[in-house]
Order: sequence, then C-alpha cells, then structure tokens
Amino acid sequence: MMIHPTALLAIVLMAVVTYLTRAGGYWLLGRFALSPRLEAGLGYLPGSVFIALVVPAAIEEGPPGAIAIAVTAIVMRRTGNLLLTMIAGIGTIWIARHLLG
Repeated sequence: MMIHPTALLAIVLMAVVTYLTRAGGYWLLGRFALSPRLEAGLGYLPGSVFIALVVPAAIEEGPPGAIAIAVTAIVMRRTGNLLLTMIAGIGTIWIARHLLG
C-alpha cells in the first residue's frame, strides 16, 4: 500500500500544528504567574472536554447510553482508576446494546 505524497504531507503538517499549539500553550502559561483558582480550573479542563464529547453521544444511545453513564460514574467514584473506568463504560455500552437493543 502506498500513501499519496499529498496525504502524507497533510498528516505531517497536522501533527506539527498540533504539537506547536500544545507546546505554545505550555510556553505561554509558563510566562505568567497563575492564581491558584485558575490552576485548579485548568486541572479540571481535560475531564470537562471529555464529558462534553462523550455525554451527548451516550444520551443519543438511549437506555444503553444512560446505563453506561451510570456505571462509568460509579466505577470512577469507587476506584478513581481512569483505565478501569473506561473499560467499564465501554463494556457496559456493548453489553447493554446487545441486551436492550
């Protein structure tokens, strides 16, 4: 299988832009003294983005999605283990889809 040079160039450029965006953010934040409140808010940002992406899709699933959200929340609260939580959520949605729908 051969990759078209234009596609390869697009992939490389997207990777460079992604890296520069992330590195630029770290560089910029390193230049300022952040308040403890802002630091705490930035600490919650990745989880908030993840929830904003996952919850609408899970709700669109109907009952299997609602069950998966509940199980995921319970596992995260009890264990605090992100990998175990993701496995529980994925497994639950898979099982619920087969049993309910």
